[in-house]
Amino acid sequence: MRGPGQRAGLSREAIVAVAREVLDDGAVLSMRAVAGRLGVAPNALYSHVEGREGLLDAVLDDLLTALPLPGPTDDPAAGLTALMTATHELLLAHPGLVPHFVARQGSRGANAQRLGEAMRSLLDRGGVHDRTAQDTAIRVLVVHAIGDAAVAAGPDGTGAIDPDRLRASYATGLRWLLRGALRAGEH
Repeated sequence: MRGPGQRAGLSREAIVAVAREVLDDGAVLSMRAVAGRLGVAPNALYSHVEGREGLLDAVLDDLLTALPLPGPTDDPAAGLTALMTATHELLLAHPGLVPHFVARQGSRGANAQRLGEAMRSLLDRGGVHDRTAQDTAIRVLVVHAIGDAAVAAGPDGTGAIDPDRLRASYATGLRWLLRGALRAGEH
């Protein structure tokens, strides 16, 4: 027997996609807002997601599916640079989600874990073998990407910083952070 959400023809993926649209549009995320866009009653969503906070976590983690994993032969610094630059670009493309990444200090879902393990592997290959040092490097790199995207969006979401200047500044900071992290692994 199917539940109410299934009778409505809903899927977790469809609900998460609509929730992302709500946030990208700058609207407040609520079960009512998502249900309204889907043409169902709010209670139909609970068969697929665990309330507003669970839905928000699902949206943030789902966004990370767009990030490619570096290959096993990638140079560690190049792999980390590519991954963090792609992360920064993804956040810039979804400024309505950046405050949620800031408030939740990133994402903790399966995709975030997959990316974290990829970063850990790259750091290990780059000479950073200590788990605590890896955790610190990952946190610093993620905070740099999220923080820079938050500054780029500005307090009103208008993005008053010139995009080329912003990207150049981010790349410089990322180079400095990676150089320091990978040098720390040498000691």
